[in-house]
Amino acid sequence: MKAIIRSGIIITLLVVLVQVTHAQGDELYFIDAHSQVDQSVTPLNTVISLMNNAGVRQTILSARGNLKGKTLLGLSKKNPGRITPAVRSKGTPYDTGSEKYYGLLKKQFATRQYDAIAEVLLYHAKKGKKAPEVIVYPDDKRVQAALNYALQNGWPFVVHIEFASLHGEMHKKFMRAFKQMLDQHPEHPFILTHMGQLSRDRCLRLIENHENVYFHTGWSNPAAVESSNQPWTNVFEGDRLAPEWQELFVQYPYRFIFALDNVFAEHWSDFYLKQMNYWKSGLAQLPADIAHLIAHGNAERLWGIR
Repeated sequence: MKAIIRSGIIITLLVVLVQVTHAQGDELYFIDAHSQVDQSVTPLNTVISLMNNAGVRQTILSARGNLKGKTLLGLSKKNPGRITPAVRSKGTPYDTGSEKYYGLLKKQFATRQYDAIAEVLLYHAKKGKKAPEVIVYPDDKRVQAALNYALQNGWPFVVHIEFASLHGEMHKKFMRAFKQMLDQHPEHPFILTHMGQLSRDRCLRLIENHENVYFHTGWSNPAAVESSNQPWTNVFEGDRLAPEWQELFVQYPYRFIFALDNVFAEHWSDFYLKQMNYWKSGLAQLPADIAHLIAHGNAERLWGIR
């Protein structure tokens, strides 16, 4: 499905989404548009239990660590309409540029059982012993291989760049390269995870200059920020949305997509519910139609979720 991002069509879609929301009278539900799960999450159905408790209707989920792709697909089959399996790119083959990486991509796509592609790491700062530093520019053949699969399938391309962890010329180089990638595929949606670790003003600048840039909300709430020493963007003040972010969400509601980006067992726990409490409180501050767009509507539109 080709992304529909032209401004006039977007306005029409927003009107339709608002009408559908009011017609159905549904309570606010969420689609987690980007999370991961590894072998430490046992039983795996913990994911579904937490979703049920928190009002998360569906999760776009990818395997991580030693969790096998077939195990993820099995979870999806056992829970129809709850798990959207995403092709995995992360891992040692990607980090090292091994030829094995291309084979793993091809194998997953050949199953025709995936409906999304997970984030592709461009700049990822070292996270203790759990994750190494990764430096891969957009024109690298590893990135282009994943992008080509996303383009072929009409899936949003999810990009991981931690801009606040980049400095000087390296920061500028990554930003220039990211903008160039946006310009090369103006009809295709590109989504920055973790709000790109960008400030409100830098997000606004990208939005104003690129019709195809979107932002995931993963790790941009106090529960996540306080649990880490990384420079994540925090869109809250206390348990409420910060005024400048609330204003931006209202001004450009179709550019923001709810996501948690859980990975390890400690994330699939009470930590999950703490994050969800912030988002329920935060989105309750917004007009209902805008809250519905961010919580689930934008994900449904971009990934064709029904």
